[in-house]
Amino acid sequence: MSTLVLLVVLLLILVVVLVVGAVMYTVHRVPALRVPVTAGIATVTAIAAVLAVIVAVGGGGGV
Repeated sequence: MSTLVLLVVLLLILVVVLVVGAVMYTVHRVPALRVPVTAGIATVTAIAAVLAVIVAVGGGGGV
């Protein structure tokens, strides 16, 4: 893997962690929403689904 690909993957991981953390914090601060872990898992699942569509449309990368 090239350095650029590794940096993009690292950035993507950091963004996912940031988004999941924000969702879990929001759910934790608003008791009516409950279960922060479930919200975090749902967020990760939604992001994974969007990334899967992007990879599928893009052809899965190249050499």
